[in-house]
Amino acid sequence: MNRTKLCGSLRVRIAGSSMERRIDCRWEGATVTIGMEEGGNGSSVVLLPALSSISTRAEMRPLFDRLRSDFHVTMVDWPGFGDLPRPRTDWSPDALSAFLNWVLSGILPGSHTLIAAGHAATYALYHAVHRPESTNCLVLIAPTWRGPLPTMIGAYRPWFARVRTALDLPIVGELLYRLNVSQLVLRKMAREHVYSDPEWLSGDRLLAKLAVVRAPGARHASVRFVSGYLDRVTSRDGFVSLAQNADKRTLVVYGDEIPARSRAEIASLAALPNVQIKRLPKGKLALHEEFPDEVVSVIRPFLFERAASGV
Repeated sequence: MNRTKLCGSLRVRIAGSSMERRIDCRWEGATVTIGMEEGGNGSSVVLLPALSSISTRAEMRPLFDRLRSDFHVTMVDWPGFGDLPRPRTDWSPDALSAFLNWVLSGILPGSHTLIAAGHAATYALYHAVHRPESTNCLVLIAPTWRGPLPTMIGAYRPWFARVRTALDLPIVGELLYRLNVSQLVLRKMAREHVYSDPEWLSGDRLLAKLAVVRAPGARHASVRFVSGYLDRVTSRDGFVSLAQNADKRTLVVYGDEIPARSRAEIASLAALPNVQIKRLPKGKLALHEEFPDEVVSVIRPFLFERAASGV
């Protein structure tokens, strides 16, 4: 599965009590620079942001700041995402899984608790199945397994590939992409299924998200996520099977305002003996950004329970 040639840390910068890194990841001839930050002491907790057009490791910072007093916490961007320029590359599930394997074995050796948001949940589960020795337990925040376009249509369609091809084009692709990530579109998406407060994504927060979607090369991974090309599994049964076969203590956290389709996916995990589900009274897909105190209030006891039991 791992066909990558990957390099280690290039630059390290100390920022207060945290350490910022820039690491190079090489996949099939393309090199992308990825941001990562570490802080705190104790057992390792790795924060994996969602895969979406507006997601970066920065969305995990509220959790990072609240957990690093008790744990060694790392947050890292995904290849093709983040806030740095990204090359034109046909990012795939194998590429992202290989990257996660590399980070959790080469950059951060040892055993880790993985806290994954949104679409990153299936990658965390997949890693736990195939690299069980490096995974202690899992926390999945509003987990999803299927990209927005196949979710909206209800199936995968052959023409999704033509959409990816069109958005990869140098000029036309950039114009099409900008139309789909305009300020108006982002705010509409945020109000409908990302944030509870309809005005949460405004001001400096909106400017930061706009900078993410406008970074050079951002469209290539974004269209692959939206069209379902980065789906690690292609069915609900596959999603449930990953959680079952991971056989790790797993906490699923979600908000009561989550979209109905996402709620159905979470409900499919409820019967598994290794899965504990916690529903918060508020929150949509990005509840970890909007309600970090509430999210940490259920994560922290779970992590300490794991530490106390030694599993």
